[in-house]
Amino acid sequence: MATDFTLPELGENIAGGDVVRVLVSPGDTVKKDQPILELETDKATIEVPSNVSGTVKEIKIKQGEKVKVGQVVLTLDNGAAAKAPAEAKKEDASAQDAKKDDKPAAKAEAAPAPAAEPESKPEPAPETKKRGEVVDISRAVRNAPAAPPPSDAEPQGPAAPAAPSVRRLARELGVEIRQVAGSGPGGRISAEDVQAFVRTALAGGGAAPASAPSSLPDFSKWGEIERKPMSNIRRKTSEHLSRAWNVIPHVTQNDKADITALEALRKQFAPQAEKAGGKLTMTAIALKIVAAALRKFPQFNSSIDVARNEIVYKKSIHVGVAADTPRGLLVPVIRDVDRKGIFDLSKELAQASEKSRSGKLGLDDMQGGGFTITNLGGIGGTSFTPIVNWPEVAILGVSRGTWEAVWRPASVEDEGTFQPRLMLPLSLSYDHRVIDGADAARFLRWICEAFEQPFVLSL
Repeated sequence: MATDFTLPELGENIAGGDVVRVLVSPGDTVKKDQPILELETDKATIEVPSNVSGTVKEIKIKQGEKVKVGQVVLTLDNGAAAKAPAEAKKEDASAQDAKKDDKPAAKAEAAPAPAAEPESKPEPAPETKKRGEVVDISRAVRNAPAAPPPSDAEPQGPAAPAAPSVRRLARELGVEIRQVAGSGPGGRISAEDVQAFVRTALAGGGAAPASAPSSLPDFSKWGEIERKPMSNIRRKTSEHLSRAWNVIPHVTQNDKADITALEALRKQFAPQAEKAGGKLTMTAIALKIVAAALRKFPQFNSSIDVARNEIVYKKSIHVGVAADTPRGLLVPVIRDVDRKGIFDLSKELAQASEKSRSGKLGLDDMQGGGFTITNLGGIGGTSFTPIVNWPEVAILGVSRGTWEAVWRPASVEDEGTFQPRLMLPLSLSYDHRVIDGADAARFLRWICEAFEQPFVLSL
């Protein structure tokens, strides 16, 4: 008996992905929960386990192909699997229909069709009647009720030409996606189209904006070019950062911390961290400092709920750490940072970095963060403007520490001298809807003082 294994549900709004590797071959014996496929989705590269057991008879996908949820991946001989809830429902529905077929036809079938309305007075489409032919987006964004449960299908009529993530963004912003003009091929609607619609409406236009150019100039006129498709992760990063940049009013506060003494301590205790299985980096130290700062300044560990005009304050301290990987930018989340020691954080950070580089991060590893740290000091630079990782409200950027001549008074009587000090540039980007400039300056200065005087953490 042959059994088909179909790609199961992978998570909210994930319709499929690209096949990175097929982990089995025809003739292999597969056990239940054994990984059989490595898949790159919009959010991460994950291993897909089998929910059936048996001998692989035929593999129906190849490396590099795109597969969708529900698509047959492989066929097994002597396979056995529990019926999925959806399949069980389908069978129940078929049984119900079969019973109905045995009954006499309903009288409603014989009822005459309603007379058509005159052409001069057409009835609005059901969707238009329900939601209103013209939507006041500025009012919808300010006073919209809680968003309805996510649904990839539109309530009536043909589905809008947009990805599930784009339809979800439209719902979050209170936009009727059918009114948005798509700039992509065939009128496909992108996240940027939805955001442009909102900006135009908030500016007082109230109507769909003019479509952006659907194609680039032909660059091949001026020289040789090469086209490469965007990976799922790169495409998702593009959508996410575009949303964050367009939705959040960004401000960046810069400061410097004198880490001369801290660097000496880091080198002194680095061997102990290595024995514990980690590496005592400046990022690991920053995790501990940021956790303490978030306890003192809780508004930096929050999210804004535009639909309900509320700010959501998070009691747990979960901090994301941006990781540069061959597949693109990933942000694994370190949980309960405030409850862990520096050596534990060093070890966990090293493990998260390795999982990021090897493509082993799961979806749960990158969700639920309340604040993000991004450290470019290992590469270089004096400062930068990090983009807030929506729906968070703040992100800390760390640049490379450099030696500078800093004026330091020796005593009250002595005028002092210039001394070489190791200075660490820090850049804090924040959502100005939630955080005022003065609070941002206090928050970043507190972090600087914690870097300069680690004893502050114990106070």
